[in-house]
Amino acid sequence: MNERLKQTLLSVARFYDQRKVGDVGALGFRRSSDLALLAGCFQRLLQEDLILPHRSRFLDLGCADGRVNILFSYMVRTSVGVELDPWTLDEYAPLKAALEHDLQGARLIPPPKNIYLFAGDSIDPRVHRQIEIDTGLAFEDFDLFYTYLIMHQEFAAMIAERAAKGAHFLVYGLDRIMPRYEGLRLREDLSPMNGILGVYEKA
Repeated sequence: MNERLKQTLLSVARFYDQRKVGDVGALGFRRSSDLALLAGCFQRLLQEDLILPHRSRFLDLGCADGRVNILFSYMVRTSVGVELDPWTLDEYAPLKAALEHDLQGARLIPPPKNIYLFAGDSIDPRVHRQIEIDTGLAFEDFDLFYTYLIMHQEFAAMIAERAAKGAHFLVYGLDRIMPRYEGLRLREDLSPMNGILGVYEKA
């Protein structure tokens, strides 16, 4: 990872982390991933071949405003997200435009054009049919899945049933207690990565 890319990822993380939604207030039900913590995981994810640069296909199963998709877009071939609440997804475009303006001013790298976001239920087969139509990728073509703890059990079951062997599931928001999912193996050697990320592998 070259220095310009490192600085870009740090800038993306700072931009969104200043616009986090927490556990309190009117939007307390929405929890934002800390992108600085996630960016801090990239070196290990690369070393362990969980991310294959510009080859991995990433699917965020609850993408909110798409911030995690933007961060991962720099590292993967395709970055896809699904969000149940369309009004949350509506925040993606204005935030991305503001981010691009900031990155341009700092002469850093704009987000790649490999991001696809969809409104709908991540469990709904119709959503995945639309993803395949728009991106050419079926569910089993993704090798890296992500969620912020919300519906992690349902998503784990879907990954265990439908994902290709060797696919990885990243669960943000885990610390000392690591859930177990039938059909997925906890990577105990990696979890919790950066004190926040559980890593599971499709058996």
